[in-house]
Amino acid sequence: VQLVESGGGLVQAGGSLRLSCEASGFAFSTYAMGWLRQAPGKEREFVASINWSGSSPYYAESVEGRFTISRDNARNTVFLQMTELKPEDTAVYHCAADLYVVTTTSEYWGQGTQVTVSS
Repeated sequence: VQLVESGGGLVQAGGSLRLSCEASGFAFSTYAMGWLRQAPGKEREFVASINWSGSSPYYAESVEGRFTISRDNARNTVFLQMTELKPEDTAVYHCAADLYVVTTTSEYWGQGTQVTVSS
């Protein structure tokens, strides 16, 4: 299983970023996918998840209404569109895969991409 994230960077508060995660080595279209994040000194935190078909997204309360998760099963890719970014969104964002439901203990996750939001 390989999950490779991209799209992170430095952005001012109120700005937007779009993260991508390219997956390989497993049957992508049958797995739930999601995003987790970890800030320095803090535990890994659930951000968003989406079921295998893309019909059921789910968000942490802290990002609801600002972030949108989507997937393209033909390209084995999952996305996270982030808008109205806040300094507290600063973290390393990891893509995660799970056969059932993505949680902070999901077995498969990538190396991550850094998102830094300046105030």
